[in-house]
Amino acid sequence: MRQLRFALAAAAVALSTGTATALAADPIVIGVSIAQSPPGSVVQGTQVKDGIEIVTKMINDDGGVLGRPLKIVYEDNQGIPEKGRAAAEKLISRDKVVAITGGHQSSVCLAEIEVAHRYKIPYINTNCWSDDIRIKGYPEVFNPGNYNTRVSSAMAETIAALKVKSVVAFAENTDYGIGQAKILGEFLKKMAPDTDYKYVALDRAGKDFTPAVLSLRASPPEMVVNIMLPPAAYILMNQLYEQGVAPTAQTWFYDGAGIADYPDFWQNVKEAGKYMLAFGLYHPQMPMPDMGLEVGKIFQEQSGNEPNRLIFQAADSVLLIARAIEQAKSTESADIIKALQTMEFEGVRGKFKFSQEPGYSYQQWVDIPYVTYQLTEVDQPLSKTTLIQASGQPLQVDKLVKPAE
Repeated sequence: MRQLRFALAAAAVALSTGTATALAADPIVIGVSIAQSPPGSVVQGTQVKDGIEIVTKMINDDGGVLGRPLKIVYEDNQGIPEKGRAAAEKLISRDKVVAITGGHQSSVCLAEIEVAHRYKIPYINTNCWSDDIRIKGYPEVFNPGNYNTRVSSAMAETIAALKVKSVVAFAENTDYGIGQAKILGEFLKKMAPDTDYKYVALDRAGKDFTPAVLSLRASPPEMVVNIMLPPAAYILMNQLYEQGVAPTAQTWFYDGAGIADYPDFWQNVKEAGKYMLAFGLYHPQMPMPDMGLEVGKIFQEQSGNEPNRLIFQAADSVLLIARAIEQAKSTESADIIKALQTMEFEGVRGKFKFSQEPGYSYQQWVDIPYVTYQLTEVDQPLSKTTLIQASGQPLQVDKLVKPAE
């Protein structure tokens, strides 16, 4: 928080008149659009809000930004693109926010960035993975979170290492789900050309996926991949387990949606989660800066749960805006955008600079760290899972275990 203290000290010197002091007390308003009600992923929205609340309090307790407190204004987008578009309009036009963040479902982000682009307002994408968000090339949109190409390439690497010959992916029928499923197929053609791969699109609002699951019983693949968010992902997992499809001694179950560290994961899946192989963006064994450790500690003390990736991604999203305002010494949109494009950022997850290469890496943290781990016991906390691949390290497939049957 050293930069914040320097900024506060400079502001105190500059703002010497009563009028200036009054103006300095005016809050800097940041808009946050998240799902707080169905059909959106409410569990994701809750985690994003928790991370934002923690880091906002830390910043304000340290004097704010340029001597001004941050104020967060929330809008519920319900995980619906049209609601997200309306939320962005409202935040910009009525609430006069300096930036928007919080987005955690790709179809909603794709709608919201159109509004941000039209108004030329900075948009920090917290957790929308679709490559299409980056490919648009909007200068207002910055991506410190994960992206489909990153996770699909990591998953293909794992599948190739396991030498499985048949893979079926279940993907939610959204930009994120179908996009990731297609990219996974493209990487498998390169990394595991002998692997037979197909994906099945399922309704993210569906309650029963039995017909799709039963179609695998007669001839199960060697791996089933999940590319769905809760609650649909939990329903799918339970039905795969109940029908004896996956995980089994013959079939791996691999989650590519990052759901294993959600606070409601185990209460919804129980035995269906045991032996699951998981792509992850956070693990307690990953190295983190001191500020990241502090954010994680605060969350655990407040909630009684271990932190997950969304806590840190959300904290970084707000911290990015604060740092850009500090560097620009301005809350004007154009100044914030320029600062974000050029500065090196060190947040709660590490240090990076946004890429300016066009395509899926545009204004993206390209080398975002990830891990691969396996759940081996019901109700297992993330800290007790088996780490199969540490960040930046090769896979250790010999650590993996399968059910006896």
